[in-house]
Amino acid sequence: MYLIRRTYKTKPYEAANVAKLIKEQADIYTSIGHRSECRVYYNSGTTPGEPNRVYLEWTSEVFDNPGREDNKIPKEVFEAGAKYRPLLDTENGASNWIEFWTILD
Repeated sequence: MYLIRRTYKTKPYEAANVAKLIKEQADIYTSIGHRSECRVYYNSGTTPGEPNRVYLEWTSEVFDNPGREDNKIPKEVFEAGAKYRPLLDTENGASNWIEFWTILD
């Protein structure tokens, strides 16, 4: 079993807004069976840790290539992503990245 975590670096004061939009997109993926239930959490700078960060986590039994031929992603997923992209911090390196972790059972 794997834990997959995607981190988003937001513009200042946009973490809560981005978190809500990412949750909407994640719920679409879950509703069409592409992902397990997802957890979204964020730091807008009012708690310890990296400020202006949004985290999206889900679990999976396997790694699937998102570019595989049989992977049909509905337009709603792309439309949802277009809403939060302008709120990401793209000035200083990557605005998002993904990590894969093996869960110890």
